[in-house]
Parts: sequence; structure tokens; C-alpha cells
Amino acid sequence: ISAHLPEYMVPSAFVRLAALPLTVNGKLDRKALAAPDDEAYAPRAYEPPQGEIEITLAQIWAELLGVERVGRHDDFFELGGHSLLAVQLLSRALDAGFNFTAADLFQAPVLRELASKIHLKRQPSSPQVISVLETGSQPPLFFVPTGLGDCSYVLPLVKEMDVDCPVYALPWPHFDDERPLTLEAIAAEVMLVVREIQSRGPYRFAGYSSGAILAYAIAQQLLNLDEAVSFMAFMDTALSANRRSLSLTQMVREVLLDSLEFLDDDSFQVLERFAANSSIGQLIQKAQQIGAIPLDRDLESLLLTYEKAAQFQRALDLYEAPPLGIEINQFYVNGPARSRRGRGSMGQGASSPLRGWDRVLRAEAIHAVSVPGDHTTMMNIPENRRILARCLSIALSNSPDRRQQSQVPPS
Repeated sequence: ISAHLPEYMVPSAFVRLAALPLTVNGKLDRKALAAPDDEAYAPRAYEPPQGEIEITLAQIWAELLGVERVGRHDDFFELGGHSLLAVQLLSRALDAGFNFTAADLFQAPVLRELASKIHLKRQPSSPQVISVLETGSQPPLFFVPTGLGDCSYVLPLVKEMDVDCPVYALPWPHFDDERPLTLEAIAAEVMLVVREIQSRGPYRFAGYSSGAILAYAIAQQLLNLDEAVSFMAFMDTALSANRRSLSLTQMVREVLLDSLEFLDDDSFQVLERFAANSSIGQLIQKAQQIGAIPLDRDLESLLLTYEKAAQFQRALDLYEAPPLGIEINQFYVNGPARSRRGRGSMGQGASSPLRGWDRVLRAEAIHAVSVPGDHTTMMNIPENRRILARCLSIALSNSPDRRQQSQVPPS
């Protein structure tokens, strides 16, 4: 199969079924599908891990991938790994004192090969910073999480980019439940991590969806310190026009439903009706029952994820973006509008290529570039992602610091 299909379309496991299980409506019944056992994965001659690094890595892989054992010739992605699990792997490995990048994992997904690339050295004091690319001659590019706190979009996107710089994915800091959360406070903490990695500007940032507004708030903090911000990339990021007055529970429900808008109309309406008279936990379980959220995701960790995302969304709603003396690159989609529930908080500008940022920036400071897909498929369909990566690479190469560098005569 791998000889005829691109890598991302090759199944990691094969389960023989007499027939596909169907619901009473004739649709695929995901709950009734048999989970693949160890024998369902591509077979390899088993050889136990050797040395401390291989043994520790194998233990992390087994826990993340839900397999009984991992041999030194096993491939992370063939065992069921994907970009979200890769982010968790990098985080767990850093906790164990192992330093490697996402690029190392993609280039050497076999356990023994990856172990040979691992070296121990000092990382930034924030243990969750993900080093996606380690070297390059240009200033680093920092990606911020989505509005759900997710950095997994960064790895496959950067893999398709043509860049000559280190690349980092920044985490959200710890949210203090005892005081009101503001975007300015989050930005100030993340800025400290950024400056530990890069002490002086010019700084370069990128972000996807509503989470990218954090990059703007970080730029605000840096400009207040007279530092230069030379590049800002927003991937379909709208600036909200109005504030919403919602309780935390209501906000969690909104965030959860927003994250599931990729569903077909019938499934989404089922969830929307169910949400009106259910707890958040019950809503998550319902979403798992209809196949919208994988069954292997832990309910407690999902609750924490959505509660944290709701806190971030509340901070976004309270944030008043000031005019800044910077330029931004807005990569917008022409596909269907993101929200089909008609929320009014985004305002009319959210559907324009400028996505409402012309309220705080000069129109000529916003470089809008159309990319294919809708808000979700711009990132999760490989061909759309490749085009986005190419556009992002071009914009990065045309950033003011690169233009100035190209104009410096040789000594």
C-alpha cells in the first residue's frame, strides 16, 4: 500500500471485518468498530530496547500509543502516532531530560534511530516549550497555541515550510484560578519564555485561529520595552468586535461546541440540542458516543482542557487590542464561515479578508493572502496545508528584517 499511497494515507493498523457496523440510520457505527490489537500493526521482528535512552523512550511510547511493548525497530507513526501524540511525546521526553526536536522525530521515527539523535543539554526553564527546528541563520519563529491550547498544528505545518531559522511552539503558562485571567498577564508570562530563548529582537510570531491574538498581545508587551517585532502571521484569525457576558460553564459549553463544528449538520444539531440540558461531562460523553471525540480520550483531562480554553476565551473577550506600529500577514480562507450558530461577537468584519484587524491597524499594514479550504480544512487537509506553508514561507522571507538584511552590502 505504501508504494501506491502517500505516507499520510497509509493505515497504521489493519483489522479484518466481515462487514462495517452501521447505525439504525445506515451510518458507520464508530463505537462498534473493534479496536486494533498489537497484531493489527505492521509486524516487525521484535528486539528489546537497549540502553537507558531507548528503554525510557519505549516506555513513553507504550503509554502514549496504548501498546503492550515497543521494540527498538518500531516506528512511532506506524504504531499509531500522529501530530497530537508527537507533541505529548516531546513534552514527556523533555520531562525525562531528553532533548530532540519535532524534525528529529519526523526524520527518524524508528526508536533506535531517534535515540541516536537524542542529546542532553539545557532547555529553556519552561519545560513545555517545544523545539520544532533547532538551527538556522535567521531569528527564531515562535508559534502560539490555538484557542484550545493546542500546538499540534505546528509540527505538520513546519514540516512543509522552507525556513532557515529555529522554530518553537510556545505553551500557555499555568492559569491561576485565584485571580481574574487577562490576556495581558498571559502574554507577559509567555514573553519571559520568549526572551529566555531570544534575548533581543527582532521577534517573529505566528498563530492559528483565535489563539493567535495572544501573539499580538506578546508583541504589545515587547514594543512597550522598545523591542522590534518584524513578523506576525495570523492564520484565519478574526478580531472580536463585542464582549460576551457568559458564566464559565456557559463559556466551556460554547468552546466545546465551537471545536466540533466540523461535524455534519445532523450530528452537530444532536449535540447542540443535547447541550441545552446537560452537564459539560455529559456533553463530552455524548460527543464521544457519536464519534466526534475519540473514545480513548480521558474524560477528566478533556474537562480540564475545555475549562482552560474557556478561561482563555474569557480573557480574549476582555482584551482590547490597541493600535500597534507593526504589520501583520493574515492568511484567510474563502470557505464557509466558521460558526454556523450565528454568534454575534465577531462582528461584520470577521468575514472580510482583513478579519476585523483594520479596526486597530492601518489597512496597508495588513497583508491579506487567500488560502484554500475553510477554517478547519486549511490545516487538516494536506494539500491545503502545503499551500499555506508555502505562503507562510514566502511571507517570512519578505519580512522587514529579511529585506533589510538583503540590502546590506557585503563587507
